[in-house]
Amino acid sequence: MSGDTLSDLLRAVRLRGALFYHVEGAAPWVAEAPPAREILGAILPGAEHMIEFHGVVAGSCYGALVGEPPLRLEAGDVILFPQGDAHVLSSAPGLRGVDDRGLFSTPRPPQLPYALTVSGTAVRPATGRAGAGGESATLVCGFLGLDARPFNPLLAALPRVLRVPGSALGAGSWVGALLRAVADESSRKRAGGEAVLERMSEMLFVEVLRRHVDSLPAEETGWLAGLRDPAVGRALALLHERPGAPWTLETLGEQAGLSRSALHERFVHFIGQPPMQYLTRWRMQLAAGRLRDTSAKVVEIALEVGYESEAAFSRAFKREVGVAPGAWRRARGPEQAGSPPRTSV
Repeated sequence: MSGDTLSDLLRAVRLRGALFYHVEGAAPWVAEAPPAREILGAILPGAEHMIEFHGVVAGSCYGALVGEPPLRLEAGDVILFPQGDAHVLSSAPGLRGVDDRGLFSTPRPPQLPYALTVSGTAVRPATGRAGAGGESATLVCGFLGLDARPFNPLLAALPRVLRVPGSALGAGSWVGALLRAVADESSRKRAGGEAVLERMSEMLFVEVLRRHVDSLPAEETGWLAGLRDPAVGRALALLHERPGAPWTLETLGEQAGLSRSALHERFVHFIGQPPMQYLTRWRMQLAAGRLRDTSAKVVEIALEVGYESEAAFSRAFKREVGVAPGAWRRARGPEQAGSPPRTSV
């Protein structure tokens, strides 16, 4: 798998972590999260899409999409909901809770993470260890924001539920360190703790993606599966490394080690679109970021992403994105006025 290609994509779609919860659950307990789009503005203002994850520090519980069969989670396991679906966490399968959107607009504590106690269907700020006299589960919950438009092939490649067992992660992975760190930060509140947790949540996501790719069956298709195919992975790496180059299917095939027809067929098999169409969409994602984050002239951006004229770029941008470059920039207002945002992956 090409790790650089994955990093390129995560930078371009502005992956960023935020807002942790440290949850103590006393059996029987259940917590229900609404669809991500309904709480996105309160948690990650400015993000287009949000992924929620939960890691089990101690004990066990169940996680499920609302209305779907639950998955049992043991200590060390991580479960993600990449498509932003409503979901339930509980001490036993089949429990339903109160969908409390108000929880996500409660006053921010002096330092994250939020510490919560869950008992029955009630969720409240933690006043100490929960679970006296009964089973308990300790979880850390967090959120990842990223762009969905103009082009984010990763989202389409991810399932609605992604569970990675702790046994598959290994004792030395970043995930185990993250789970322990969040639990530790919730009680110690050390200086710089929030920044550490945000960065580690991004690293958790990358680690989970790596393990997910490793577990994909040989016949799997999609963007992540394409990364580990020698020819398609090489072609993707080349397009990401030099998006402004004058690529043709023939020159790309030569460097990927396949004939143009063989590369076209294999690329479509894994990625679902021809290489040149993928290149166009990737260029538009990069250009959209430049429009949003800088004051560079449109013609400068056009040249950077491989177009010989502003007119040709503007036509391609409007065709792929639905609006002209200038309209895209204006719609994002202050975001494009300053320097580019931090990229940490």
